[in-house]
Amino acid sequence: MSFPFEKYQNALAKAETIRLSGKVTQVVGLIVEATGPQMSVGEVGRISTPNGFLPCEVVGFRRGAVLMMPLIQTEGIRQGSEVIPLGRQLTAPAGDRLLGRILDGLGEPIDEKGPLPDGLARVPINRDPPSPFSRKRISSILGTGVKVIDTLLTLGRGQRIGIFAGSGVGKSTLMGMISRSSQADVNVIGLVGERGREVREFIEKDLGVEGLKRSVVVVATSDRPALVRIKAAYTATAIAEYFRDQGKNVILMMDSVTRFALAQREVGLAVGEPPTTRGYTPSVFSLLPRLLERAGTSSHGTITGIYTVLVEGGDMDEPVADAVRGILDGHFVLTRELAQQNVYPAIDILQSISRLMPDICTKRHMDAANRIRDLYATYQQAADLINIGAYKAGTNPKIDEAVQKMPKITEFIKQGIKEAVPAEVSMKAIEGLV
Repeated sequence: MSFPFEKYQNALAKAETIRLSGKVTQVVGLIVEATGPQMSVGEVGRISTPNGFLPCEVVGFRRGAVLMMPLIQTEGIRQGSEVIPLGRQLTAPAGDRLLGRILDGLGEPIDEKGPLPDGLARVPINRDPPSPFSRKRISSILGTGVKVIDTLLTLGRGQRIGIFAGSGVGKSTLMGMISRSSQADVNVIGLVGERGREVREFIEKDLGVEGLKRSVVVVATSDRPALVRIKAAYTATAIAEYFRDQGKNVILMMDSVTRFALAQREVGLAVGEPPTTRGYTPSVFSLLPRLLERAGTSSHGTITGIYTVLVEGGDMDEPVADAVRGILDGHFVLTRELAQQNVYPAIDILQSISRLMPDICTKRHMDAANRIRDLYATYQQAADLINIGAYKAGTNPKIDEAVQKMPKITEFIKQGIKEAVPAEVSMKAIEGLV
């Protein structure tokens, strides 16, 4: 009688009989310093504490020591705590059965709906952007259900756009409107550095039940460690890439890129990078294009990226805003002045632009949109004279027309939060205006 020893021999040959580990030497601020086995940047390890194992990631090296940052708080770490390398990088769950779920920055469920279903794929959260020659040209329009965007700032499938605004001007509300009404197959929403109160408010009020059914939400609130906030952006992008590789049209929304940059600044300063422009470290400006370029078209599907950028005080030349604007394919500027006039969404059509609009819209569409912009600009230039009563009707026919049509244009730009307007209806409306 023979025994199948071969499979046991193979198992023994692959087994690690020696476990390599290191020791914590010191903890300074966000950084855990350790000596021990060779580990690569981005590799995940575990630190043994009296309360269990703490996950961590290698972020650099200094004088022969390994510099790590815990992926949760550092409480419980002692001098001499064991460090165990895991020999892999972080991965995120992905699959159709993930729709409707809310995850933390590391891909773990936080929505109190129980564990994630079995059979989900695992995808690495760090990937290179697609090759430029594997990207298809953007040629089709993505309807968002928001009138001012579909007509005057038209988006293409696979375009990347920025929403630039100060706090409290309606960024989250606009994201919720797009996620509920757009023609995309899947929404992936990354909330990076948000206040805890705003997360549930966004999910229940702005996104809603119908929006959540076709969405995956990744959340890392402002109290989470800086590294987890960074990983939330990568996790959301990796999940969107999975759906794109399945041939789907995906909308990836991230609120906000500014808080992603601030988290990376924390990490950079902690590992000893020199601060440069307004305190941002060089790694911030090297990581921004690597993150933002991962959205777009591929040989299979598309990711339409919508990224919010905080511009406090309306400073559009702030370092992060300036860098992001140079990478993306256009920007929407939300102004406090329009919000104070009860014009929502508060998009300033003169400061905003969709760079791909001339390539994907018909000549008739472009002519109507340009005519609306021209009338809007004419009115804004003469607004001071009109408001103080110094302009006399009949002096300038162009201004007269702008004054006549401006109330209808303003009324067209306004849209209720729960209102979704098909792109075809919006186009007929602006053609009627001009």
